[in-house]
Amino acid sequence: MDIWIIRDGEKRGPFHDYEVRCKIEDGELSADTPAWHEGLAEWKPLIEIDLFSREFLVVVPPTTEPPAAVEPGLFTTRLSPPPLPKATYYGRRFWARWFDLIAYAGLWWFSMWAVGQDIEGVILSAWVMILLYVPWFGIESFLIHRFGTTPGKWLLGIKVVNTDGSLLSLSASIIRALRVMFTGVGFGWGLLAIFCQTLSLITAKRLGSPIWDHAGGHQVLITAIRPLRVASLVILFIAALELQMVVVSPYIFEIAAKEYPALKKAYDENPPWHLPKR
Repeated sequence: MDIWIIRDGEKRGPFHDYEVRCKIEDGELSADTPAWHEGLAEWKPLIEIDLFSREFLVVVPPTTEPPAAVEPGLFTTRLSPPPLPKATYYGRRFWARWFDLIAYAGLWWFSMWAVGQDIEGVILSAWVMILLYVPWFGIESFLIHRFGTTPGKWLLGIKVVNTDGSLLSLSASIIRALRVMFTGVGFGWGLLAIFCQTLSLITAKRLGSPIWDHAGGHQVLITAIRPLRVASLVILFIAALELQMVVVSPYIFEIAAKEYPALKKAYDENPPWHLPKR
């Protein structure tokens, strides 16, 4: 559960309840520290919140002195519960991100085929495969700087801006894209991408926003989804995947057939459909 507290006159949080318990045990928080969590109608001293009252039975030594009087209205008049966290729309942002990457990859592979590149050689080049998505983040930097959005974000009603509503500078946009590339999608490398995105989701829930927006002080504006744009995203997403398969799959089969001769016969008898080779 997320907890907010008041320390030195400032609202701080959110903290997980276990973090608050650790701070109580370390003596950082006292029994009368104002705190609030979703479900409470007003701020209350920690000792009056069920989640933490038992902590003070252990760490606060018994005393015969009456508890210090609390100034009337301190927790009801001067302070009010913080606003609930804004909706994060992580699912929508996930699909916008991967639409951009898949659309870019589909166009990239088609371009390689169209200009007559040796697709098999490209597939077998470790450096090309490792750095495949890097150019996209340069494109994304420019789009976020110039328009505040990308094709996937635009289709799903997402815009990235500064806290004052202005567009990001080019340098800020580049730094944000680098953070996404390294910590958000792990260069798009299979299991590393899954690990990075899982870690990013956990971090975003803790901070209230992904690390690349939290560190840069950016905000993400969300507008209502238009059905036509959603339908367009689904169609284009599938088309981009198919475009990659059309270009790449024949060579994947050929490479596999060379490595595993037992597959060659099946491949020759039932070859996959593909674009003609140049």
